[in-house]
Order: sequence, then structure tokens, then C-alpha cells
Amino acid sequence: MQTAIDPALKKQDDIAEADEILRACVHCGFCTATCPTYQILGSELDSPRGRIYLIKDLLEGKQATGKTRLHLDRCLTCRSCETTCPSGVRYGRLVEIGRNIIEEQAPRSFADKMIRKALLEVLPETSRMNIALKAGRLVKPLLPTQLKNKLPDKKTAAPRPTAQHSRRMLVLEGCVQPLTTPNTNAAAARVLDKLGISLISADKAGCCGAINQHLSDGEMAKQRMRNNIDAWWPYVEDGVEAIVLTASGCGLMVKEYGQELKHDPDYADKAMHISKLARDLSEVLRGEDLTKFALAGKGTKVAYHSSCTLQHGQKLSGVVETILQQCGYALTPVPDSHLCCGAAGTYTLLQPELSQQLLNNKLTALETGQPEIIASANVGCQMQLESATKIPVKHWIELLE
Repeated sequence: MQTAIDPALKKQDDIAEADEILRACVHCGFCTATCPTYQILGSELDSPRGRIYLIKDLLEGKQATGKTRLHLDRCLTCRSCETTCPSGVRYGRLVEIGRNIIEEQAPRSFADKMIRKALLEVLPETSRMNIALKAGRLVKPLLPTQLKNKLPDKKTAAPRPTAQHSRRMLVLEGCVQPLTTPNTNAAAARVLDKLGISLISADKAGCCGAINQHLSDGEMAKQRMRNNIDAWWPYVEDGVEAIVLTASGCGLMVKEYGQELKHDPDYADKAMHISKLARDLSEVLRGEDLTKFALAGKGTKVAYHSSCTLQHGQKLSGVVETILQQCGYALTPVPDSHLCCGAAGTYTLLQPELSQQLLNNKLTALETGQPEIIASANVGCQMQLESATKIPVKHWIELLE
């Protein structure tokens, strides 16, 4: 793709990066075939190729409008298009740059700003999120059905092991996961304990920064990254093997710390090292002897939903599926398994109609093989799926127990 961006603008790191990404696009349109929003809306402007042209126009001086913002807001950032693209276009990064420009050029309405501010003030802060969940559960009978279904019931986790092993790995507790699916990390700790690995937490680590990053609050996102690096660094210096991420959305973000902080003179090297240490839980287990878990499944039928951040973002398609099969589970067929479930971080709250359509389509696909359990690798997907199905939905690591 040819671009005509003002040379003065290209002196800015983000603009120069966007120009490089744009030039990699060859207009082939393969991305439209796997874009969830294009499949539903049928509009070129709601496809990756269309959004690329919108961002190109912005960078070349065309004024951003509310309509431009709408089409970029509708993007799930699922990165399915990146998996399909033969040219390696880094669309996810490009759309983030485009959204940041629009926030400056086409300010949102007061109500829209307040909604996003509330999300940024509550979701990444576990203590505030806990208060919000408690309040929501108190008034749950009074809420509209769709919102009521999305409010998760309180869950508890079984105890974590106390044994100390010579092999140690860090785990990110996250911001929402401890409150909504607390057994995920506990189950991971118990499974790894049986493999002779201790899973430890850094008390001062918090939100990975993804929520801020995807809502165009880049500076706070970077600050959260720095906070986590500071919290983890003493453990890194003490020789932990890896930083284990049990939520694939967080995992993708941590793996990109090196990219996001590459211009930070104080954190660039540390961030790159942290990204190299980051491992999705499935990456850890695929390198271990899982013989002792071989009979865990006993032929139980499982529909596995591969989260976008795992299969498209981290390029780990098929890894969890192989582990589950090794452990005795029978995987049922899932048509269009590459498509998003509609969770996508805050998308379910900010684009509820599209999110619900995607959820309905995904559950139809998952229930095709009449599974006994639905499994996923990401807290957002897990909450989204269980809001509209009677089939138990679990994080896949819980199945190994």
C-alpha cells in the first residue's frame, strides 16, 4: 500500500510504525473472510481492510469523525485477520494507533466518556471491582435480564498447595479473575505442584494493562506494565523459570511489554526480558510429562473454545486441545472455531448488541457436538459463555484435576 503521510508526522514513533504497517498491506481482502464483524454487518468499513483505509485517511490528514470512530469501536481486536493475512500485517497494533488519534480528533460525548472512565476506574482495580460485584449481586433481581445474566455468581477456590519445590514460576493473579473465576489459578497451582513446580505470586503485581491499552489510555497502561515489572523483578533476579499467565488476554499483553516499553530508557531491557519469560499455562504443560493426568478425562465430551488472544494473538492454536486429548477428554467438533465469542474485554459492555450476536453464534457452534463441558483459556470468554448456557463452563486447567 502506498501512503502519503506528512514527513513531519512520521518523526513520531507511533506514526512511523503505523506507516510501516500500512505499507505491508496488499489489499488482498483475505482478512474479510475471517472478520467476525464483517460477517455480521456485511460492511467493508467494518472489515479489517476497510478500517485500514480509514486509518490511512486519518494519517494522511483527513479529519476523523464520529462515523470513523464507530467503525473502529466495532472492531473486537480479535486478530483473526492477522492469522489469515499472508503479508503479516500487524493490524492489532495499527487499530490501537488509529483509535488513539480519533480520541484526540473526534472527542466522544460526555456520557460516552463517563462510561469509559467508570470502566477504567473499576475493572482494573480488584478492590473496586469487588465492591461493584457485591453491589450488583444485591440488586441482581431488579436488573434487566441481559445484564443479570452477565453478573457472575460468587465462586470459591479450593486450597492451594503449600509444598515448596526447587522449580518455581510466577503467576499473575490479575484484576478480574480472582473475583470471578478464583479457582483457575488455584487449579493451576495444584496441577503444577503435582509436576514438582511451585506457583508463586508477587503481592504488588496487578492488572496487566490490557484494559487501559484497549480503551486508548496508553499512559496508564504503560504505568501498570512498569508496576508489574517492578513487582516481578526481584523474583526474576532470584531465578524463577517463567511468568505463567492463566488468562490468555493477560498473557498476550505481557508478551507485548517489550514492544510497548521499547522507548522507555528505564524499562526497555527489563520489559523485553519479562516478555521472554511470559508463558501461557498451556506452553508450560506441553513441555511436561502429563502421564499422571492421562485418565483425568475418562472420555468426557468437551467443547473447547480457543480464545482469540490464544489462537490469534499468541499463535498457540491446538496446544490446549492436544493437552486435553492426552488427558483423556473427547473433544467435540466446533464449527468456525476461529471466530470470537464477543467478550473481547469491555466489548460486551460497550457493544452489547454485536457481542450478543457473536455469543449466540459461538454457543450454537460449541453445543453442536452435545458436550458435557465447555472449556476455555480466558476469564472473559468463560464469563461470556456461561452467561447464556446451561452447560458448565470451566477453565481448561480445572479439567486436569
